[in-house]
Amino acid sequence: MKKALTLSFLGLFLPTLLAASQETALFDQPLLITSAGQGAEVRVVQVLAKRADLDSQFNNIAESQDLENIKTLILVLGVSMKGLGAAGLDKDKEKERVSRLIEEAGKTRIPLLCLHLGGEARRGQLSDEFITAFLPLAKMAIVVKSGNKDGLFNKICQENNIPLIEVEKTVDILESLKKSFR
Repeated sequence: MKKALTLSFLGLFLPTLLAASQETALFDQPLLITSAGQGAEVRVVQVLAKRADLDSQFNNIAESQDLENIKTLILVLGVSMKGLGAAGLDKDKEKERVSRLIEEAGKTRIPLLCLHLGGEARRGQLSDEFITAFLPLAKMAIVVKSGNKDGLFNKICQENNIPLIEVEKTVDILESLKKSFR
């Protein structure tokens, strides 16, 4: 009985505790913004970071050496075949690039913030492959709600104890970015 009471008590306050943790700045600056899949949304994140007055660098095809003096890595999840082609990459080369980048970030203790802005249009088998490969390594995720209709982000974040912030529209990410950085 006591155990059940404790669990229901925690259940009442768990959403509040999660919301409070999402309002806490978890990341330091400067930050590096890059893509995982070469979707166009990475440019939107670049603009939002500038509007949030964050000390940021942008490199759509960032490599390990680009992490020098960086304190946070932002990975924008979403595959675009057109974007991959324009960057001279295929899905395997892109996955290798992102894997090397995240591995180096881990070695130097640079936290990963994953964003998904493309909504339902930037989902699909290939994007989901990138999401399931890289999201579990994140310290936090921010997604546009329409891109999480199937609950994939919820599932991965819950399984890996990753705070997840969902926003209605892409522009709403601006406030979440401001609150996430010291």
